[in-house]
Amino acid sequence: MALSFKNTKGKAQSNKVESYEYKDGENTVRLIGGVLPRYIYWLKGTNNKDIPVECLAFSREKEKFDNVEKDHVNEYFPDAKCSWSYSVNCIDPKQNKVVALNLKKKLFEQIVSAAEDLGDPTDYDTGWDVVFKRQKTGPLPFNVEYTLQVLRCKPRALTDDERAMAEAAKPIDEKFIRPNEAEVKALLEKITSNTDEEESTDSAASEAVKELG
Repeated sequence: MALSFKNTKGKAQSNKVESYEYKDGENTVRLIGGVLPRYIYWLKGTNNKDIPVECLAFSREKEKFDNVEKDHVNEYFPDAKCSWSYSVNCIDPKQNKVVALNLKKKLFEQIVSAAEDLGDPTDYDTGWDVVFKRQKTGPLPFNVEYTLQVLRCKPRALTDDERAMAEAAKPIDEKFIRPNEAEVKALLEKITSNTDEEESTDSAASEAVKELG
């Protein structure tokens, strides 16, 4: 569809996803919907900023590296290694809205373990609030520990307002749309030619690459 001159912005619009901001001390969220499995490369772009590039060798559906799609990253960055990057929608009670939660691996493993006894945390009626603590353990950005407060994770049915928010939320896989090979290669060309976009569409960037917990 063509735009009139008065409506066009003259540049690409950001599709930045609003994500949960981890806070020191106690955090509480309610998970909704499915978990999106991904592996991401974090590459240095202009101004030394971190740019997330999805590893296409990893299958979201199979949750394993099947190499069906060609992964072009190592052609441009031979030493680059992809890292675990799972996401899920959550209700942030402090903001009273649905945001993307870019999970920390150890926290995710604790939630999965607790779910064996407490049941599915995403169930609208029998699910439970995820209560955890974030604690700095040293001076570096990745010196952070996440501890699930299992005894605080009580089953609770969603309120009517929460159900409405959950139903209206865009699914997590639509927030982080999987690019195709051509799109990844085009992004790599931009990065290596120092013409990459000023803003990434993947909002996990700075925090996720620094905090490996």
